[in-house]
Amino acid sequence: ILYTLDAAQVMSKWLGESEKNIADLFNKARRETASGKPVIIFIDEVDSLATMHQVEVGGEARARNQLLKEMDGITAKNRRDYLYVIAATNKPWLLDEPFIRRFQKRIYVRHPDVNARKLILEHYTKNLKLADDVNLSLLASETEGYSAADLYAICLDAHMATVREMFENDLDEPRPINMSDFHNSLMKRKPSIIRENLRKYEEWSQRYGAS
Repeated sequence: ILYTLDAAQVMSKWLGESEKNIADLFNKARRETASGKPVIIFIDEVDSLATMHQVEVGGEARARNQLLKEMDGITAKNRRDYLYVIAATNKPWLLDEPFIRRFQKRIYVRHPDVNARKLILEHYTKNLKLADDVNLSLLASETEGYSAADLYAICLDAHMATVREMFENDLDEPRPINMSDFHNSLMKRKPSIIRENLRKYEEWSQRYGAS
């Protein structure tokens, strides 16, 4: 069983009762594990919830403390729940030290290299009609620093260019996407991965033993 918790939504939509909703979620998950079912709680954008701010309202501090309390309950020595917490963040260096220590394993998912980018491009274009001049290996080599989300946006832009052309010229269907369509998209979209952040990721990985 998978439960998803969007940390950003917790702070924006549950203000005033954030800690109660966090407790309710973990209690619900524990009831599921009582029957032997493994449960995963996935916390997205966890830096919105587990970051120590210089100035914060009371609700933020209470929500963070409640999350730490619930995670302590998972690892209590007198119980064995099949309950697992997985969290994701793009800014691990903002996380509280006490929160980081509660995770037995920290995994640094590096940005895609050229081989990974080619596989990602193949995945996003597998249902698209491509012209004979499209070279995904070349495109992968030209997209250093692009994330998977960036590559998806490039493929979508290239596809939409042919769709717009279809309507403008009253065609029955879009023409095949050619290499120029991808290059035009590249000219408009710069990589979202910042080199300074790459350095921060590596430093954080070395400090906290991420693998």
